[in-house]
Amino acid sequence: MSPQSPLQSSDSGRVLPVRQSLLAMLGLCFVTMLVAVDQTVVGTALPTIVAELNGFELYAWVATSYLLTSVITIPIFGRLGDYHGRKPFVIASIIVFTVASALCGIAETMLHLVLARAVQGIGGGMLIGTAFACVPDLFTDTHVRLRWQVLLTASFGVANAFGPSLGGLLTHYMGWRSVFYVNLPIGVIGLYFIWRFLPHIKHVQRGKIRLDWQGAVLIALGLGSLQLFVELVPLHGASLSMVLLGVFSIAAFAVLVYWEKRCEEPLLPLDMFRNKSLVALSFLSFFTGFVMFTLLFYLPLLLQGGFGLSPQQVGLLITPLVVFITVGSIANSRIVVRLKSPNHILYLGFSLMALACAGMLVTEKITSHWIVAVYMMLGGTGLGFVMPNLTVFAQETAGRALLGISTALLQSVRMIGGMFGLALVGTVVGHYHAGAVRASIPQGEGTSWMTFLEDPQVLVSQSVQNDFMAQMQGIGMKGDALIEIARASLVSAVHGGLALTLLTALVALAWVYRVPHMSFSRTADTGQLVKPKAKGRP
Repeated sequence: MSPQSPLQSSDSGRVLPVRQSLLAMLGLCFVTMLVAVDQTVVGTALPTIVAELNGFELYAWVATSYLLTSVITIPIFGRLGDYHGRKPFVIASIIVFTVASALCGIAETMLHLVLARAVQGIGGGMLIGTAFACVPDLFTDTHVRLRWQVLLTASFGVANAFGPSLGGLLTHYMGWRSVFYVNLPIGVIGLYFIWRFLPHIKHVQRGKIRLDWQGAVLIALGLGSLQLFVELVPLHGASLSMVLLGVFSIAAFAVLVYWEKRCEEPLLPLDMFRNKSLVALSFLSFFTGFVMFTLLFYLPLLLQGGFGLSPQQVGLLITPLVVFITVGSIANSRIVVRLKSPNHILYLGFSLMALACAGMLVTEKITSHWIVAVYMMLGGTGLGFVMPNLTVFAQETAGRALLGISTALLQSVRMIGGMFGLALVGTVVGHYHAGAVRASIPQGEGTSWMTFLEDPQVLVSQSVQNDFMAQMQGIGMKGDALIEIARASLVSAVHGGLALTLLTALVALAWVYRVPHMSFSRTADTGQLVKPKAKGRP
C-alpha cells in the first residue's frame, strides 16, 4: 500500500490511510514508552543505585546530566526535523538511546553512570525534539489529532503505570542494572515500526539548507554553562569561578541572540518570541517541568529514605501519579475540544498539581498510604490536563513551518524547568538534612559516624545501615535511634523542597492568565510527503 498525498487526505484530517496511520502511531507509542519507562523506572531505583555505587553527591546528576544533554539537543533536532523531515532523526535517536541504556546498565561507578546518562540524554533529546512533532504531521485537523493522540497517551500511561512498580520489582529481584536493560527490547520494537511505517515529511521546501552550526554551538555553551552554574553555585558560593561561569553563560546567550538575528536560516527563530502565546506557554512549560521532575525524583527519596518503605512499596505509591497522567490526558482529549475557552483546563490542571504538592508537604510517616495515593492521583491528573494542552496550543500558535522548533522549544523549556527544579530542590534537601542532623545530635560533631548520618545514603541502603549499626554497637550507642533521627531530618528537608515545588505550582496557576484565548483549527497544510524508494515502505 503506497501512501497517499497529504492533500488527498486533508478532508479527513489524516495524511495516511487508516491502517498505516495506526502502524505509524504504534511506532511513536513505543518511542513514547521508551522515554516514559526510563523516567519512571530510574526515579524509583535511584536510591538503591546511589547506595550501591556510593555517590550521593552525584544523586541529582543522574537526572540532570540526562536533562542537560536533552535540553541542548531538543531545539537543534527539532529545527532540523523542520528542514529535513523527522523520520531519519527519530531512527537515529532510538539507536542512540538504546545503546546508551546498555552503557548505563554496565556502569561501575556513579561518574560512569552520569556520563552514560548524558549520552542517553542526547538520544532522548533527539526523540523528544522530533517524535512528538510527528503527530501533527500525521493528523492535520486538531480534533482528529486529539482523538488519535489517545493512543500515544495510552502508551505513556502503560509505561507509567508499570514503570514505578517495575522499577521496584526489578531492583529488588534482579538488581538496579535491569531497569536500564528493559529499554533494549522496547527500542528494537519501536525502531522496526518507525523504520517501516512512519512517513518522511518535509515542511520547509527550499533549496540547499545550510545548518546553523554556530547557533547549535552557542545553544550548547549557553545551556551547558547555565546548568553547571545552577549545580555548583550552592557549593562554591559567590566565588570568582562561579562569577566567571555566570558571566560566560550570559555572554553565550547574548551572542546567540546577536547571531540568530543575522542568520539567514536560524536554528532558533527569534520571531517566535514576539508571539505572546508562545512566550506564556513556554513559562508554563518551565513551571510544569519543575513540578513534575521534582515529584518524580524526590518523592521516592521521601518515601524510602524518610519513611523507611521498601522499593516495592515506593513503586506502588508512585504508580498513581504516573497512571493518572494518562487518565487526565484521555479525559482532557474529550473535554478540551468542547470548551468555549480551552484555557480553562490549564487552571484546573495547575490547581490539582498545587493540591498534590500541598498534600505531600504535610504527609508524615503515619499518614495512610491511601491518602498518599490520592495526592498522587491529583498530581497525575493535573499533569495530564496540562502537558498535552501546552504542546497542542504551541503547535496551533506557531504554524506548520515552525512546527518542529516550537514543539521542541516547549519540550526543551520543560526540561530546563526540571533541571532547575532538581538542582534547587537537591540543594535544599542536602543542606537542610545535614544541618538538621547536626542540630539534633550535637554530641556527634567531629566524629566519623556523624558523616554517615549526614549522608541520606545510610537511609536507603540496608548494607550501609548494617555497617553503621555495628559501628554504633561497638561504641555502646543505639544506632537505630540515630537512624530514626536522620529519617526525621530527611523528611523535614524534602518537605522544604516540596514547599518550593508548591510555590512554583501556584505561580504557574497565576501565570495561566497571561495565555491569550486559544481556539482549535480544523485543517492545515502538512508539507511535502517524501515518497518511499520501495512500494509500501515509507
